[in-house]
Amino acid sequence: MSSPISPSRKLGLAIAIGLLCGTAAAEHPPSADEMWRIIQEQQNQIAELKAKLTQTDQKVEATGAAVEQVSSNAASTSGAAASWAERTKIGGYGELHYNNLEGEGGASDKDEIDLHRVVLFFGHEFNERTRFFSEIEYEHANTEANGVVELEQAYIDFDLTDTQHARAGMFLLPVGIMNETHEPPTFYGVERNPVEKNIVPVTWSAGGASLFGELGRGFSYDLAAHEGLNTSAANDYLVREGRQSTSEADASNLAYTARLKWTGMPGVELAASLNRQTDLTQGADSSAGSANLFETHGIFSRGPFTLKALYAQWDLDGSGPAAIGADEQSGWYVEPSYKLNDQWGVFTRYNLWDNAAGDSTGSEKKQWDVGMNFWPHPDVVVKADYQQQDNDSGANQDGFNLGVGYQF
Repeated sequence: MSSPISPSRKLGLAIAIGLLCGTAAAEHPPSADEMWRIIQEQQNQIAELKAKLTQTDQKVEATGAAVEQVSSNAASTSGAAASWAERTKIGGYGELHYNNLEGEGGASDKDEIDLHRVVLFFGHEFNERTRFFSEIEYEHANTEANGVVELEQAYIDFDLTDTQHARAGMFLLPVGIMNETHEPPTFYGVERNPVEKNIVPVTWSAGGASLFGELGRGFSYDLAAHEGLNTSAANDYLVREGRQSTSEADASNLAYTARLKWTGMPGVELAASLNRQTDLTQGADSSAGSANLFETHGIFSRGPFTLKALYAQWDLDGSGPAAIGADEQSGWYVEPSYKLNDQWGVFTRYNLWDNAAGDSTGSEKKQWDVGMNFWPHPDVVVKADYQQQDNDSGANQDGFNLGVGYQF
């Protein structure tokens, strides 16, 4: 029994018959050999056409796959860029001050407008457990005059567990109320309070490493090893003047800071910090040596009312600090405030500090501040306050301050 004729063979026969018919009408019918030759030629042409169609289909499929791959790569690249941008944060804060103060007892008058600082934040999250944060600060607008540009923070945070963390780099030390949180909308008064400024001293950052985390039941801790202060007799062993700001900082004698904080009740924060300086002058002054800071504070908030209180004291070893009374430097303040509504708040604060408390001649400085804050936006504040000093030395500056600040 003969096999069935394939579709391609049928097509070839049809074409051949058509050609034969045309030829027969014009001349004479072809012989059997001619007829077979014609059929073979048509079969070859059909095979060539089919091969070309197959190649074309393959090229189209390959092109489609390439287009899909390019589209996929483009989407992947776009997604990576978007992901990088989402993990990178930019922020900052700044404040402009107007001080109108009348000096007495040898203190100078102060009547000036100062763009005190503009700070920019840059941060990036490498992954869920590793992050970078930095602060670049511009002070007093013009570095050709008395302005400065400095790095205040630049560190890496590592999440060891969900509640335990490590930090390395240049960071603000965990001491006081304002040292780590000092953006203008977060505190009352145009100027930062003089106790934390001169005793703690805010803003105090150092290069080093730390561990911090949660202990449970509202307790948290901080432990840090870092560069020490480097003060001297030339500046009366003032701790504020000893900040090295991690600028080729002398690390001959390191320092250590520890803090324990409790926030187990809504609206309440209680904390205590200890700082140990192994040598306050980095070995440059044989008449001076180690120093210890103890600081404690409390914050109590209920509804519109907030009460803040802080005490800090330095004890400096050595005959050099003792000779000028700088072996003890201490201060405290108490600040009640009241939010009239979401935009207006009033406060008063009493400050007492002494950077030569060991001197019996009396060197206490006392200052009352009273004023108001207006927040047109939660991250923007306009401030006004009046200050009155009553210092033992008689060198006072009394008057008023105006300011505007922001954060984002």
